[in-house]
Amino acid sequence: MDEIRQQTLPLGREARLRELDRAGVVRKGPMDLPFFLLVLLLLSVGVIMVLSASFASAYYDVGRVTGGNPTYYFLHQAFFAVSGVALMLVISQLPTVLFSRLSYWAMLIALVLLALVPVIGVAGGGATRWINLFGVTTFQPSELAKAAVVLCFAKMACEYKEKMLTFRYGVFNFAVLLVLIAGLLYLQPHLSATVIILAVGVIMMYLGGTHWGWFAGGLAGLVGLSVVILNRFSHAVARIVAWRNPWDDPLVGGWQIIQSQLAIGSGGLLGVGLGQSRQKYLYLPEEHNDYIFAIVAEELGFVGAMLILSLFAILIIRGYWIAMHAKTKYAGLLAAGMTSLLAIQVFLNVAVVTNLLPATGISLPFFSYGGTALWMQLVCMGVILGVSREIPVKQAG
Repeated sequence: MDEIRQQTLPLGREARLRELDRAGVVRKGPMDLPFFLLVLLLLSVGVIMVLSASFASAYYDVGRVTGGNPTYYFLHQAFFAVSGVALMLVISQLPTVLFSRLSYWAMLIALVLLALVPVIGVAGGGATRWINLFGVTTFQPSELAKAAVVLCFAKMACEYKEKMLTFRYGVFNFAVLLVLIAGLLYLQPHLSATVIILAVGVIMMYLGGTHWGWFAGGLAGLVGLSVVILNRFSHAVARIVAWRNPWDDPLVGGWQIIQSQLAIGSGGLLGVGLGQSRQKYLYLPEEHNDYIFAIVAEELGFVGAMLILSLFAILIIRGYWIAMHAKTKYAGLLAAGMTSLLAIQVFLNVAVVTNLLPATGISLPFFSYGGTALWMQLVCMGVILGVSREIPVKQAG
């Protein structure tokens, strides 16, 4: 993180690159092929795992969402995956200066949509987090808010420059937006999105130049916020209790954790085989969504699960590499922020599935079922690819 921060803070390098660009010494290169191929590989495996993990519950769901069609979730995910890749490629062609111009608009739209959720939102699972889109599908404004925080905070950091070391510009303005977003998510309620947005917001502030001392002072506020969250989200308290000892309530509170651990343990070294999971037969809740990694570990084993995590790790490292070589400060912050957003979600999801952390309802990027969430994830990857296109390449000869 420190290397990325040092790479993106100086502005002299940007001026020098612009001079070289005008002189024809550098040229824009193609999009980063390793990053693109890693995204496609993880996405392809993810869609296959959705088919494997979901067909039992989809077949059982007669007369409700799926109508008993065992390929229902797979076909929907495949559609969003294919269309999402096309969207990613379109986004990758856009110049980062356009993202800069649209940053504040993205934040404004995200705030408006979040404010509309309690009014016109669609309820489900004890929360109201979705907005109906023309009766065809639903959309989670919190997914847009995650990307909007990266776009807006990168823009603010570039405009404030050396003022980022002050409380007024380096802390207060950012904190106001984070508190506003957290407050709107509080109304839904949506704890997992709150955690992700606060985490990526803090990372963007640090990379943008906020002095590390302010973060130490913010720990007290975080403790106070945690108390408020726990008082509001009663289910969060229940999840913490179940996390500490799921066997105290194995049939209700601890059921999902226990079934997840059974799935992971059953996979052993090499797994029971693709499509051969037993826990997906209505034992493990959310088997094709938040807990799909447990099915991955059961069917592909420790080796397969570690291979997928290794691909995620390589993708994240490559994303930070693109950020460190970005042409401008804004582009570097943009790539680092989008990569951090991916890293946070991967870590939290796997930590929850393995019971390292209490359940938070965070999906696994490219794997968990969810159309609009997958679209937004691929849009974020498209932004990183757009940054990679602008990395200067020296002219031969």
